Amino acid sequence: MPAALHPYLNFPGTSREAFEFYGQALGATPQFLTFGEAGAVPVDDPGADKIMHGSLEVTDLIRLYVSDVIEGMSPEGFVQGTNVTLSLMGDDEAVLRSAYEKLSEGGTVTMPLEKQMWGDLYGSFTDRFGIVWQVDISGTEQG
Repeated sequence: MPAALHPYLNFPGTSREAFEFYGQALGATPQFLTFGEAGAVPVDDPGADKIMHGSLEVTDLIRLYVSDVIEGMSPEGFVQGTNVTLSLMGDDEAVLRSAYEKLSEGGTVTMPLEKQMWGDLYGSFTDRFGIVWQVDISGTEQG
């Protein structure tokens, strides 16, 4: 997939409910991966059944993504009003790496662009205007 921009929504533990509602309204079936299934937290952790990543792919051009904010995931926890992230995704490494570097200038990097457990290069930051971004580059061989 070439570089694409998708909204990434965060909820305080209600991602599944929200995306089931959105899916019904938009005619699509949501897909979910929990923190426990991904091995991000132990299966007996209170956040194990919460959504680490969910997707709702309505069409090739309409895609929403979701995650629950669990304890320890963010220093400020869930904050209504800042729970929408702009997510740049795709396999065009040059374009996406450049976007990460340029958009994060003057902002605050929360995660450097680096290889993640799911195999992609991923990083996140808040730009100088307070907008939260994440960049996910799939299909890379670098680390």
